[in-house]
Amino acid sequence: MYARVRELLTSEERKTYMSIPNELDEWTLGTYFTLSQHDLDVTLRHRRDYNRLGFAVQLCIIRFSGWTLSDIDEVPSNVISYIAKQIKVDPNELPKYSKREATKYEHLVEIRKEYGYRTFTTSEYRQLARLLFDDAMANGNPTHLIQTAIQILRKWKVILPGMATIERVVWETRKRTEQHIFQHFNYSLTSFQLEKLDRLLSPMPDDSGKTYLSWLREIPGQSSPDACLKVIERLEYIKTLQLNVATETIHPNRLRQLSKIGARYEPHSFRRFTKEKRYPILVAYLLHLTQDLIDQAFEIHDRQIMTLQAKGRRAQEELQKKNGKSVNEKVIHYARLGEALIKAREEELDPFATLETIMPWEKFVTSIEEAKDLSRPINYDYLDLLENRFFYLRKYTPTLLKALEFRSTKSTEPLMKALDTIREMNESNKRKVPEDAPLDFVSNRWQKHVYEEDGTINRHYYEMAALTELRNHVRSGDISIAGSRQHKDFEDYLVSKKEWEIASATNATRIAVSSSVDDYLEERRSSLLKRLQLVKENIHELEGVNLTNGKLHIQRIEKDVPEDARTFSASLYRMLPRIKLTDLLMEVSRWTGFDKAFIHTSTGKPPHQEEKPMILAALMGMGTNIGLTKMADATPGISYRQMANVAQWRMDEDALNRAQATLVNFHHKMALSSFWGDGSTSSSDGMRVQVGVSSLHADANPHYGSGKGATIYRFTSDQFSSFYTKVINTNARDAVHVIDGLLHHESELNIEEHYTDTAGYTDQVFGLSHLLGFRFAPRLRDLSDSKLYTFDVMENFQEINDLFRGKINTQIIRDNFDDVLRLTHSIREGTVSGSLIMGKLGSYARQNKISKALREIGRIEKTIFILDYILNESLRRRVQRGLNKGEAMNALARAIFFGKHGELRERALQDQLQRASALNIIINAISLWNTVYLTEATNHLKQNGELDEDLLSHVSPLAWEHINFLGEYKFESNSKTGLQYLPSLNITKAGTP
Repeated sequence: MYARVRELLTSEERKTYMSIPNELDEWTLGTYFTLSQHDLDVTLRHRRDYNRLGFAVQLCIIRFSGWTLSDIDEVPSNVISYIAKQIKVDPNELPKYSKREATKYEHLVEIRKEYGYRTFTTSEYRQLARLLFDDAMANGNPTHLIQTAIQILRKWKVILPGMATIERVVWETRKRTEQHIFQHFNYSLTSFQLEKLDRLLSPMPDDSGKTYLSWLREIPGQSSPDACLKVIERLEYIKTLQLNVATETIHPNRLRQLSKIGARYEPHSFRRFTKEKRYPILVAYLLHLTQDLIDQAFEIHDRQIMTLQAKGRRAQEELQKKNGKSVNEKVIHYARLGEALIKAREEELDPFATLETIMPWEKFVTSIEEAKDLSRPINYDYLDLLENRFFYLRKYTPTLLKALEFRSTKSTEPLMKALDTIREMNESNKRKVPEDAPLDFVSNRWQKHVYEEDGTINRHYYEMAALTELRNHVRSGDISIAGSRQHKDFEDYLVSKKEWEIASATNATRIAVSSSVDDYLEERRSSLLKRLQLVKENIHELEGVNLTNGKLHIQRIEKDVPEDARTFSASLYRMLPRIKLTDLLMEVSRWTGFDKAFIHTSTGKPPHQEEKPMILAALMGMGTNIGLTKMADATPGISYRQMANVAQWRMDEDALNRAQATLVNFHHKMALSSFWGDGSTSSSDGMRVQVGVSSLHADANPHYGSGKGATIYRFTSDQFSSFYTKVINTNARDAVHVIDGLLHHESELNIEEHYTDTAGYTDQVFGLSHLLGFRFAPRLRDLSDSKLYTFDVMENFQEINDLFRGKINTQIIRDNFDDVLRLTHSIREGTVSGSLIMGKLGSYARQNKISKALREIGRIEKTIFILDYILNESLRRRVQRGLNKGEAMNALARAIFFGKHGELRERALQDQLQRASALNIIINAISLWNTVYLTEATNHLKQNGELDEDLLSHVSPLAWEHINFLGEYKFESNSKTGLQYLPSLNITKAGTP
């Protein structure tokens, strides 16, 4: 029992670690299996060819793997041949050496002495355990720690011991870190808190049967005052636990791991734990849940303000429809009256008499009063229609302002004081706003409504103005919320200034531009001028481009696909076997082992072989959107409970990303994939899906029809693999999510150039992409209206002067360049996501200086890109081709995601993402399977001399007509027929479950 508990790997995994792959790339062979002159001199000291070869092989294997030749089951023949060729001996001599264990041991002693290797002893064991401790405090994943241990020992030039020993030191280190973390939490908790935590696992007194913990986990289904109050109620309940646990000494990643585990355990599971384990996991989870609840509460407020504005616009539109006929009559009347007055002046007639020929005076006076009633504000604003919405907001806003703690900079002090005033009025039940209430925060738009005619302050508009400004300032980052994850202080999103100074001083920033603002500006000015000169010289000769009246027009790109490409592709696909999706997934898993990526969230162990069908069934149930219940009905031998357990414990976001990367990497290395691209370019596009349940993350968008939905935003490589996906708000601008996919995919693709549609483009994305080393290349449908910028006055470029709308503000770049680079470094290092910070920078009119500087940098990059776009037809074709691949990927996705009419039925964003990721894995499995069999088909044609390789680049691996997504149905006749043989009904007696 003691030995088994230390086994962290399966026998198959141990074999993988202690083996040499059959196919090694040239770099690996050159690095580990090439003998230096010194190596040759030492090797050639031995007599007999087989001893020389055996010594050289053993030396190279120790360098490559860390283990000795005796530990490795088999050395690939190509590796033996590579080494044998260097010492000029026959590779077939090695079996003679393998029979002599004494000689192998003697050579091992010699290698240790000659090259400084040493044996693993108790001293190394203890030293390794001490070093691993810090790593284990940050990441308790056993696979990560085993790999780290092997790297450390190889760096020390210690010959690796057996895997059982490495597993034991990792297991013991994990145990020590776990005890350390658990003790830290347990020592911080009082008996009062322990009692409260135990109560979370007991049923609530409302006869609902659910526990307090289950209640705390409930997801708000919609944005409403009632939903906000329920979220705050749960937040306040957690606050009563007074979990003031200092977590600064615990790595954030380890806290996140504990929280992920806590999110998955049911109350009955917690009750089975020892107290030493139960409380730390519960506390870690509750700390993260508190952040989620704070963000949910404010998100509901954000949406309520958006709804407030939307209802104002709709009310104004309804008034316009209702009064349209009356308004039109008044316009006609006043046009006729105006004509009469003009005539009176021109003919020197009595204006009043002339007016009365059109309309009697009494009727004219009445008409004026009617016009006043029909008129709208001069700026056609709708704020005057919102006063009755005040009481709707008041259902939750006093509770929200009391529950959340807002913090701000000096610029928003008036608003913060206004919020304090509103809180005080709420607590004291005052109805009137004090005369000395702060008003500096009130914008011009709100002022005429906030002030009454007698100079007093309108309470309703005062609060609505404050709540609207609060929403705007929190979104932009000017105001932070204590305890929030999404709305922290702006500085908290970035690496500290001290860390940044160290990173920049040691050139460890991984930023793609010079840290010198002068060098950066000079290089970009030079790049821009070169392109300007080219455009000036060739503006009338550029293919598909013309300049008319100062506006650019680019002709639509014609397809360059050969006529016989479609026929060729169809002939290849006719050679592919028909297959069921289940069999396809099983086959792909055998090739790639992607199912091994689904490591258990709690134990850290990979799945056993018997769990593979359950994993694939769960993937298919979620990826096709038929759900686990229907999948269980259609899959004999696999129950709903088994799939649900797999989905809960093995299919977290990290595991799904690892599985996806495994498929993408396998596909990337296939020869046929190189005909479609080299993995250096990609595109991203959104697929809008309806959300069939009330969800806080679902929104309506008239562009996509009625109903609420979300967008699955997918990144597609030039090789037809989908390497990143996320679920975003259907009304969000795609642009802010581009950086996330380029930086945080886990595949081996080296993306250099990225394409999006027009919706995915902003100046700031252009700037940030360049600073991070990516070329951002959107398709520009509105090119003629695009604003171009230059550094200097356009004196020498009169031919194209009309294209430019402004000048780059280099001073704001100079003043904030270091802060912009610090922001870029923070995004690169994962301190903050690109989408979150880009949303902050672009969400409010009064942008901060970093935002303005990044916008100016983006204008430089956008201008350079547009000039390249004009000059280079091949770039325009690359963009078009890349986006076409993304659209083809979405077509396959819709064919797969057929269940529930293609609607998501999950409320929580994480559950929606799980479905989207499962869909992505199935897409990649199909692309990979098709590529494998298309390779076989092309090989067949090549052997028969019938292959036209020029057509291969026009073949797509995304066809699915030969794949059965629906399964099979059997119609078996029953010998017993007639109504008397009906099966029994499922009837339970009253009072029985």
